[in-house]
Amino acid sequence: MAFTRKSTDLSLPDDPLQLYRMLAVTNRGPAAVWGHQQDVLRSWHQEKSEASDVAIELPTGAGKTLVGGLIAEFRRRTSQDRVAYLCPTRQLAQQTAAAFDTYGIPNALLIDRVVSWNAADRARYESAEAVAVSTYSHVFNSNPALGNSNLLVLDDAHAAEGYVASPWRLTISRQDESAYLDVLSVLEPALDPLVFPRLKRREADGTFWSYVYLASPIGIADRAVQLEEVIGSAINGGKLEKKREKVARNVWKFLQGHVDRCLFYVAHRQIVIRPFIPPTMQHAPFSDPARRIYMSATLGAGGELERAFGCKKIERIPVPDGWEKQGTGRRFFLFPELASDLAADPTQLSAFVSSTIAESGRAIVLTPDTRTYESFVESKVPDGYPVLKADDVEDDLKEFTSKPSAALVLTNRYDGIDLPGNDCRLVVLDGLPARGDLQERFLHESLGAVEVLQERIRARILQGSGRATRNTQDFAAVMILGQALTSYLSGRDVQAAMHPEVHAELEFGWENSRKYDSANMIENLRVFLRHDEEWAEVDGDIVREREKYARVMAPSSRELQRSVKHEVDAWQAIWSNQWDWALKAVRRVLDQLQGERTPRRYAAFWNYIGFGITQRLAQQTGEQSYLAASADYFRDAQRMSRGTSWLSHLASPSDKAKAPLAPQIDELDEAAMRGIGVQEARFASAFEERVATVRAGLTGTEFRAYEAGLVALGQLAGASESYGNDNDEDPAAPDAVWIFNDARWVTWEAKSEAEAKGAVGPGDVRQAGSHLRTTEAERGTSAPSDSVCLLMSPKPAVMPAARALAEEQLYQVGPEQVLDVFDRLLRAWGTARGRVISSLTPAELAEIFRAEKALPSQWLPMLRMAPVRQQRD
Repeated sequence: MAFTRKSTDLSLPDDPLQLYRMLAVTNRGPAAVWGHQQDVLRSWHQEKSEASDVAIELPTGAGKTLVGGLIAEFRRRTSQDRVAYLCPTRQLAQQTAAAFDTYGIPNALLIDRVVSWNAADRARYESAEAVAVSTYSHVFNSNPALGNSNLLVLDDAHAAEGYVASPWRLTISRQDESAYLDVLSVLEPALDPLVFPRLKRREADGTFWSYVYLASPIGIADRAVQLEEVIGSAINGGKLEKKREKVARNVWKFLQGHVDRCLFYVAHRQIVIRPFIPPTMQHAPFSDPARRIYMSATLGAGGELERAFGCKKIERIPVPDGWEKQGTGRRFFLFPELASDLAADPTQLSAFVSSTIAESGRAIVLTPDTRTYESFVESKVPDGYPVLKADDVEDDLKEFTSKPSAALVLTNRYDGIDLPGNDCRLVVLDGLPARGDLQERFLHESLGAVEVLQERIRARILQGSGRATRNTQDFAAVMILGQALTSYLSGRDVQAAMHPEVHAELEFGWENSRKYDSANMIENLRVFLRHDEEWAEVDGDIVREREKYARVMAPSSRELQRSVKHEVDAWQAIWSNQWDWALKAVRRVLDQLQGERTPRRYAAFWNYIGFGITQRLAQQTGEQSYLAASADYFRDAQRMSRGTSWLSHLASPSDKAKAPLAPQIDELDEAAMRGIGVQEARFASAFEERVATVRAGLTGTEFRAYEAGLVALGQLAGASESYGNDNDEDPAAPDAVWIFNDARWVTWEAKSEAEAKGAVGPGDVRQAGSHLRTTEAERGTSAPSDSVCLLMSPKPAVMPAARALAEEQLYQVGPEQVLDVFDRLLRAWGTARGRVISSLTPAELAEIFRAEKALPSQWLPMLRMAPVRQQRD
């Protein structure tokens, strides 16, 4: 007969470092904690151990799991905390549990369905005898299985937004057509009348297949009762496929009674209903634990982590000294679409990618959406190659790594797959990773608020490119595909915001891709994969460049970080039906977004939310002051979102019934007309001589005279400021900048001395495309929405490699178009001067300029007729 007797163990560790020394006596882990891990653990123990929310940044390969595990075990031992260590996937949870076993940390692996859990393991967690290792879904759930933790450790926090939001995100798929059409029918007053018929059609118009529309919140509020009924009927009436019905039932428990406080994102293939920021602080399994630790390989700035978790403030422990420049392993970036032969003949790209995969043996391919996935598998995977999906490797990667040749193709999965050593030497990133759920796609594509997603996009690129470089000895090639991703990673500012190691690798790969053909690219790849002395010499170049770089905070990060606590406040108030509190929080959000680098399109979204809230308060209280405020919010939303596809569809009957009347004169035109009045003094004397000089400059080719002509042309156009790059002090600066107050900026790169033959090259395109960002940095503020970069060149074509680099805001114009604008303006000025410009109102002046097609709203579209990325060679 044997009994277990309880003994008192007084040898509790003083800190997590002493804990590991105790564990190291019997465990199979490292002999000691690395120096940088010690730094992080000391920072937490001495400075942050009492904080409720702390984020720890440790790059891949820096021992993140051990740090998180020691904090978890320290709290379990010293405070008898129930600790849940959460991972995004079952596979990562299994890897973490195995690592904890090695470190000597008692753990209970609790994954899969709750009914299958080992009762003894669950009891060990409940009694704080072991750390529970589980997945996010067991906390963020309508029936959470781990709802009583004292400490949550949230691993891979940078990738958690989708898992955290899932309990509050209801998807009505087009596959359940009856349910989709029922909901769509109720939404009709909340959608643009031109859009609604397109959405109803079974076959999608190719142009609108993937477009995301935001239904009017005012329309949603007006139809909330009907929406509750039709959604409930769809879920409970058998209109959804069984698997989707089960998920929807769980989500409906959170959303029912809150439909009027959700946003409705509508696309042809699905409708997504969710709050903008998940109300996690009203979800006890997340809000009740006294402490939450967020572990991440990349935290960044800009409030991304706080938005994802619905948390107002998360304190940071930054990456430790010594890791701010050095990365893990070596990546060799390939940009096939920039290779001279493939850029000239894109039809050969698929064959090149296929042959490269075949030569590499195993390749992991990361795509942002189903459409890209299907296209890649159909056209770029070698014939007869095994194609594996996420489900095939969820429990064991050997299904992939045991095959000599295979393609593991994943959709929107940039984390959680570790392929060290010889497991995989080729990573393919196909498409810009900004196509998550419909909310993310709305922000990126419809609204164009790239700044609020910038950290998420960079984190996915960083994590995705590092799937096969998991330690310092690893190396892998990373192939970049898709114009959007190629163009994005070509931007100097984007590279500068990356980790210095990745910055150096990207710049090296970019330079060695665009200057040569695909045969040279393959030869370079072979040298890299041999990884012998020949590569070692080249590797030294990358290391030297890395040491020159320091990571630069991305534009708007400071403003977005300041605003996020008020954003969380606003959505908590909305969810709680406290609309006056919500309006105050929205006002604070907009106050914080008015910084040096205002993220205008994101501010446009929050102004639109303010418009909806003030309309609701006006209806509830009868106070007319809310209506006046509502008009201001709506006008600001329009002003800040100019040039977006969202604005063009901001025309629902629900909004039109409440929105203020459109102004008689366009904001840009009004700014120009007021600028004409200011600029009149510059041309008051010797008008004819001045304009003759301008014409001579614009009809000639000498670059200084031409650039001076562009500056004067901006003055004639009514720019409040028009200036050039005096004395060529900065070769990267624009040749001319036209500032129309807060309405629009126009930047110029002029190649007047170029011959009217051949094609524009990549260098000119990259330089011209960066001019808005250069001007933003110089002026210390963000460019207004729909600002443009113009590349003036007489060349009749654009090199294919240059097209691949072109950004959306870059347009090519010829010298004859510039002269056309000059002549229009000259005629309008002649008439206006005859009537005395100073005696005319902006509206009267606009009528004169409109008659000559000399308003910015008339000549700017003409200058934007040739997007560089759509030009031909």
